[in-house]
Amino acid sequence: MNPNANAGKRGPAIFSHHKTYRWIRQIHLWIGAWGALAAVLYGSTGLVLNHRMGENAWPQGDSRDAGATTLQIPAEARTSPEQLSLWLQQAQHLDVQSIRKGGPGGRGGERGGDARQPPKWNLSGGTAADSWQLEYTPGSDSAELKRNHQSFLAAINRLHKTVGGGIGWRVLADSFAIAMVLLGLSGIWMWARGRSYRQMLLSVFCASSAAFLLVVIPALL
Repeated sequence: MNPNANAGKRGPAIFSHHKTYRWIRQIHLWIGAWGALAAVLYGSTGLVLNHRMGENAWPQGDSRDAGATTLQIPAEARTSPEQLSLWLQQAQHLDVQSIRKGGPGGRGGERGGDARQPPKWNLSGGTAADSWQLEYTPGSDSAELKRNHQSFLAAINRLHKTVGGGIGWRVLADSFAIAMVLLGLSGIWMWARGRSYRQMLLSVFCASSAAFLLVVIPALL
């Protein structure tokens, strides 16, 4: 019998190479072990966040007011958001994780003049469970520091969005994201091994890919 008689019915030869398959399988297992807990966390919080809007929205956790403090802002910290951030870190031991300039604070001048006040500065930080926010209006000599405490569900939802986890969590989240990509690619590689093109075409993977594209492409248009 001609050994190449069924060559056209099989998938690419690279998918059938035993040594390559063994290495890919081992890498797939290592990646799966590294990201197993992350998959549970991201999967569960992603499901909750996916249902955060609408009439039958799922609970997203609670955020409780933990108090407010008025801070006197020194002149040197009023020059820019970066200087204010540096002062908060040095004087108040607050590490700023986000700096945003909001919309104009309103119209200035007398009798409804057209002059607009400069945008407010919003600085925030804290952990996933305990957060703080400071809103400063340029030119003012004080600002109110508000603190909030999040419930467990709200805290893990914040971690899902990489809010309040710090640099350590950001690095871990990056590694988990890369692991998910590699896990998917290696899984597809192992699934395709030993299957013909016809079997690949008439498969659950092909059906799921088609459904994915049918839903995603219209949403992006």
